[in-house]
Amino acid sequence: MLKNKIKEKLKENGYKLTDQRKAILEVLIHHEHQFLTAEEIYTRVKKDLSQINFSTVYRNLEILEKIDMLHKINLEDKPSQYEIILHHDHHHHVICKDCGKTQPIHFCPLKQILNSLEDEDFTLTEHKFELYGYCSNCTKKKK
Repeated sequence: MLKNKIKEKLKENGYKLTDQRKAILEVLIHHEHQFLTAEEIYTRVKKDLSQINFSTVYRNLEILEKIDMLHKINLEDKPSQYEIILHHDHHHHVICKDCGKTQPIHFCPLKQILNSLEDEDFTLTEHKFELYGYCSNCTKKKK
C-alpha cells in the first residue's frame, strides 16, 4: 500500500519509481523520523545498489524534496539532512545545532502567527517551523 502511494505521488509529479529512487526511499523509510545526510543515504544505498553514484542520490533527494516527499533541514556548517514524509502527519522540529538530534513538535503555531499579522490578506503557500538550540547532552559537553 505504501509503495502504491509513493508510486502515485511520483507519477502525479511526472516521475517514475526507478531502482535508484526505490533504494533511496527504502533507506529513508527504514529510518523514518530520523534525519540523514545525503552521504549517509548514499552509503546505505550503495550496499544494495553498488553501481549508484553520489550525484544520483543527491539529485533524487532534491527531486523528492521538491515534490514534498522529504523534509530538508540545514544546520550551520553541516551538510543538509533529510527526513521522509510518509503520512503527512503535520509536525515541526526542535533541532540540536551541535549533534543534529531532532524531536518532533506535534502542534502547529501557525494559526496564532497568522492571527498576529497586520496584512490580513496575506496568502500563505507553505511553511516550516523549526527551533534550533542544544540538546541536554550537548549542553553538558559545553559546560
